[in-house]
Amino acid sequence: QVQLVDAGGDLVQAGGSLTLSCLMSGNIAWITTMGWYRQAPGNQRDMIATITTDGTIDYANSVKGRFTISRDDGKNTILLQMNSLKPEDTAVYYCNAYDSTLGVAYWGKGTLVTVSS
Repeated sequence: QVQLVDAGGDLVQAGGSLTLSCLMSGNIAWITTMGWYRQAPGNQRDMIATITTDGTIDYANSVKGRFTISRDDGKNTILLQMNSLKPEDTAVYYCNAYDSTLGVAYWGKGTLVTVSS
């Protein structure tokens, strides 16, 4: 089992910045892909950014150039630095980790980001 604790959501003005963190614990040895997803009210949950254990990074077009995903392996933490935030970035953000050996995806409980105009 893998546990994910995501945090850092807050109310921020448009144009501001915020950093989300995700602390991973448990049997993380087989986790190969980690990332962030978000879900706005009435919408589906969408991928925002992913990072693999070999360092491959992918971003949704809507956040390219504004968001940066990184990992701190020493702290088992995934970070999402969000800059130039827009009201349309308002959503619950979820941390995700994928165990490719078991074919299982794990999720954090989510952290709310609200961007005011």
